[in-house]
Amino acid sequence: MRRAELFGVPLVRPWSWQAFLLGFAVVGVSAVLQGICVALGAKLYFAVFLPSLFVLGFVAGAPAAIFAALLTIPLVWWAFIPPFFQFTPLSSASADSINLFCLLAVLLIGLADLCRETITIISRGGLTRSGESAATNSQ
Repeated sequence: MRRAELFGVPLVRPWSWQAFLLGFAVVGVSAVLQGICVALGAKLYFAVFLPSLFVLGFVAGAPAAIFAALLTIPLVWWAFIPPFFQFTPLSSASADSINLFCLLAVLLIGLADLCRETITIISRGGLTRSGESAATNSQ
């Protein structure tokens, strides 16, 4: 049986220390890219983090992606929401940005998990028909 992979990139076992280490690394790289975007004038606080959460959820599984999302919120609050590099009470707009990030993160992590399961099923040979089900019309 082959191990599930995506274009030659092996999928990491969920709940392994490698998955969480990959999640930590993805958040770090995303923070650097977000810092570059902020330096160029972008005010989208979570712009780089959302696609990286999807890719992380696909490669390392939902637990690592949830860990990365939970790590992202205080990081963005501290480093990218003005005043920079300090925790202050959130404005209404900043709180809305965090809420929208949470919603989109849940949706993207769920979609990534479905894609991951689909790749796993396909790599095992697909679904096999084990007979007729109750939904099959036998006419």
